[in-house]
Amino acid sequence: MDAFDLFRKLGAGAKFDFKRFGKDAERFKVLRPQGKNGGGSGDLLAEIDYFGTGKREEQSQLSKDTWESEDEEISDAKEEQTCYAGKRKRGVVEKPVKSTKKESGTAETQDAGALDIGVQKGETASEGIRWMSSLDKKAEGIKNEGKGKMSQKRLKHLHQEKINRIRHQNRINVHGTDIPDPVSTFEELQEEYRLDPRIVQNIRAAGFQTPTPIQMQAVPLMLHRREILACAPTGSGKTMAFCLPLLAHLRQPVNKGFRALIISPTRELASQTHRELLKLSEGVGFRIHIIDKGSDAAKKFGPKSAKKFDILVTTPNRLIYLLKQDPPAVDLSSVEWLVVDESDKLFEDGKKGFRDQLATIFLACSSPHVRRALFSATFALDVEQWCRLNLDNLVSINIGQRNTAADTVEQELLFVGTENGKLLAVRDLIKKGFMPPVLVFVQSIERARELFHELVYEGINVDVIHADRTQQQRDNVVSSFRSGKIWVLICTALLARGIDFKGVNLVINYDFPTSAVDYIHRIGRTGRAGHKGRALTFFTEDDKPLLRSIANVIKLAGCPVPDYMIGFKKIHSKVKRQLQKKPPRRNTIRTTPRFLLKKGHGKSKRNKGKPSEGGQTGTENTTG
Repeated sequence: MDAFDLFRKLGAGAKFDFKRFGKDAERFKVLRPQGKNGGGSGDLLAEIDYFGTGKREEQSQLSKDTWESEDEEISDAKEEQTCYAGKRKRGVVEKPVKSTKKESGTAETQDAGALDIGVQKGETASEGIRWMSSLDKKAEGIKNEGKGKMSQKRLKHLHQEKINRIRHQNRINVHGTDIPDPVSTFEELQEEYRLDPRIVQNIRAAGFQTPTPIQMQAVPLMLHRREILACAPTGSGKTMAFCLPLLAHLRQPVNKGFRALIISPTRELASQTHRELLKLSEGVGFRIHIIDKGSDAAKKFGPKSAKKFDILVTTPNRLIYLLKQDPPAVDLSSVEWLVVDESDKLFEDGKKGFRDQLATIFLACSSPHVRRALFSATFALDVEQWCRLNLDNLVSINIGQRNTAADTVEQELLFVGTENGKLLAVRDLIKKGFMPPVLVFVQSIERARELFHELVYEGINVDVIHADRTQQQRDNVVSSFRSGKIWVLICTALLARGIDFKGVNLVINYDFPTSAVDYIHRIGRTGRAGHKGRALTFFTEDDKPLLRSIANVIKLAGCPVPDYMIGFKKIHSKVKRQLQKKPPRRNTIRTTPRFLLKKGHGKSKRNKGKPSEGGQTGTENTTG
């Protein structure tokens, strides 16, 4: 029986504390015993090299960089005589066996035994065990630090998933860098951006409970002073989306002149924006102005004024008139925010657009701190290209698909054959009964007058609004329509943009719109703020070239469209532009026989009985 077999028998029943010295066991490649009996512990002792015979093999598996000093000590100890080492080790091994039997294998005795073994080996193994334990602690610290970093990454990843889910649910598409998170409630907006509590109170008083999708993303961006290009469907709350951050940014009234400027394409839209700003800023003290008359504004806002004003809402032409005075009747050098509402309309070139005026206004806002925000319900490629070239670190926001109608509007196309069929369809609608208020869109001022003179005899409260009427007459008509005194309002493209009439139940496109953009803005006067609405569009044989584009918009909104309309041939872009600038000529809206018009007495009789524009109340004559 050799010494190795002897020590194996003597060590029978000895246990190794894997729980306490698990790391060291792994370093020495000591395997956990498979069985529950003492036989397994014999295999454990066999793994320990008592006589140093396997140290060369063990050294080859240690890291060269970490174990250089240990290798030297082990090689020195290896040169000693085998018998001497065997005697010393034989006495040492008996210690943990005896102590294990006496104290029932307590952790303290096992620890002491393990250390004693290391001491008999020239303290090589003892130091090795302690040194490896310190490495393990260091490695464990690195591992915990890695876990901390991973947990931070995980939290960041989960937060981003939550933000992406909110944007997906609200169909918010945003493009840019360093984009702030959207806000889900007005309370969250107040906490994060220190919004004036009185403004939040005014929001609640106006009936707004939660932000709309465009408000959720546009408001934080503007509060971070980011320049934005926003596109959202009609009736989605775009006015609040730029009014709220303006008030939050300005904080309080300051006598520095105008610090915010809002440009609108029509006087009616400017008046609506001005009214909304007054509601939101009630009790805060902001001085919000709108230009009514150029001559009065020149005196009020001129160089000699005390500059006791904060926000200006106006149309481009009125502001250009003031800027061209010598000296300029209004100073825009302190403007910090320039907001362009219905930007695609203002960027149009030609007589109907305001591109030249807008360029002059942009140059007049000469402050180095000025920021610009452009809002619209429809997307225009030239506007986006201009913004990317001229705006700093632009962020673009789209709610849903671009150039789509609101999904709250039930849309319908009705074939009427000829121009006379349109009038018959309107009278049939009146005969069957309808739920006012109703907006009727025509393509020109002359046709608006003609339709008014036909419908005024139908026994309904009808009126007309167009650019040829005075500003006072237009204001009176809009006020009467809002209050319910007018049931049917005939209008041109003047009211197609931005005007928010509460509860319009039906929009009739009497004349077919010349583009999909015009169609989207027209029917956007109904189905606003989540309410349901209906849009009815008449078309004839002459409208066939434009039918395909409108049918696609209706189909994208989820409304039924005949397949043959989608299959029409797409018209050339040049022809499309020509139709937008010059709509097709249409027959006069008239039911009076032609032979009566040729007779003088017939004309005079018709003029005597014909009421003037302004409806049955004679609005246009009395207010002129």
